[in-house]
Amino acid sequence: MMTGKEDLLQSLIEVFIMEKGTKLFYSEAAGKATTSHVRNTFDELSRWEEKHMDFIQYLYQSVNGDQETMSFNDFSNRVETPVTEGGIPLKDLKDKMEQYIYKNEKEALTLAMEIEGKAFNLYRKLSRDSEDANAKVLFAEMMDQEVKHINYLKELKVKLADA
Repeated sequence: MMTGKEDLLQSLIEVFIMEKGTKLFYSEAAGKATTSHVRNTFDELSRWEEKHMDFIQYLYQSVNGDQETMSFNDFSNRVETPVTEGGIPLKDLKDKMEQYIYKNEKEALTLAMEIEGKAFNLYRKLSRDSEDANAKVLFAEMMDQEVKHINYLKELKVKLADA
């Protein structure tokens, strides 16, 4: 779990791992969705997480230059993703998914909002506590992205309630 003591490069690696874990979770959730609406929602969230991964990769390679011994793509393919955003273990989310995803759309959205809310809180804490000024900026940007996800999910939940 990140503490705020990481430098920018280590922060980028840790954030990438969490974003990848969340992307994998949303992709699996989309595959198990029982309605097209939930499937589309999780597919959209998965694409957003992939864009976050691309952003983090771009930043990492910009900061690190050509010094790395393994290409970032190799790293991305090899890195294990035991956690998702907010530091939630991927296994725990998969267990929760079994409870939520098959019941109804509202509960699936509730789970997604929980994930995004925990991610927001983690990035907020890290943006406040980080000792590296550049890492603070990274965490603040990621926090802003999570707000967009939360707002998107809130809108979908309202639409479901109105339907």
